[in-house]
Amino acid sequence: MSGANSWLARQRKSDLVELAQTVGLKDFDDLRKSDLELRLDEFIAEHSTQFQSDPKFSSYFSSRARTAGSPVKREAPELKVSRRRTIKAVEEPTADEDEPTQASRAVTTIARTPARALSLASRIPLPATPAEMASAVDRGTVAVRERVTSLYQESGITEATQATRESLSTVSAILLSVATFELYYLRPELLPDRYAFTIPALKLLGTPEYPVLVPDAFALLTSAFWKPALTWLLTSLLLPSLFGYFFNLSAAHAHSSSGRGRPARVSQPEYAVDPLLFSVTKALATYVVYAQGVTLWGWIDPTAVARINSALYSGWKGALVGTAVTGLASVYDAVLKK
Repeated sequence: MSGANSWLARQRKSDLVELAQTVGLKDFDDLRKSDLELRLDEFIAEHSTQFQSDPKFSSYFSSRARTAGSPVKREAPELKVSRRRTIKAVEEPTADEDEPTQASRAVTTIARTPARALSLASRIPLPATPAEMASAVDRGTVAVRERVTSLYQESGITEATQATRESLSTVSAILLSVATFELYYLRPELLPDRYAFTIPALKLLGTPEYPVLVPDAFALLTSAFWKPALTWLLTSLLLPSLFGYFFNLSAAHAHSSSGRGRPARVSQPEYAVDPLLFSVTKALATYVVYAQGVTLWGWIDPTAVARINSALYSGWKGALVGTAVTGLASVYDAVLKK
């Protein structure tokens, strides 16, 4: 409840603003209604001699007189007793009555100035209302959301995500992903892991000893590495690329006429290696070599074929699934570009 004049409390804020402009109050634009009431109450009280004769402020001074008069009447009996006790204490001072006399004087002083007591009480900050607390929480939430959004935009994550998506949204990226998947399973067979060192246990973190294994680079100097490696390169990369380059269906649609009566001009094909023919050739080579055991006139070692079959995910069947994926991606890409 506001401690300002009751007449001021009944006024609307627009009326209070007009009244503040009339009396010459300054710096009140940002004040809330309750704070404006207090400022006006203090200002008019300090300049009472100037506004007391003005009829506009008659209701204000009447309300102020009623507010100031009521406490005095309620405390009147106690004032008389306190004064008598004070006079008696002055005439007959004793050690036992000294402390009650000081309390009586304090009560008398406060009772004589009820308006000042009300003014002091009105300056005590009141607890925030639920609406003000909800408004503060909303402002804090908006500030945090704006800061997080700003940090996200400044980090460059959006640009990096867009660039990565554009790089991976191609048939070539899908072909590379399938080849990388096969090499991931083929690497432990061609370059087996060897013990390098041990990370000691950390009691502070509660972690045990961890042995570190690294690929054996000395296997690159042996035929046990090169025979299966060259076999996989021949069936999964060289032959499919050769057939995809010469049997390039995308090059058949790269002709553009320069005008009537002029010879057709050949432009660069969209793909140097046709991805669809690449996938078809790889599927045929995988089935013939790894499933049927064809050695291509003794060029391919059956032992190397067996090692590749055991290393690949699901063997030659998994490789055929990879070619089906890349073939479908090639067809879908061609349909989208029509």
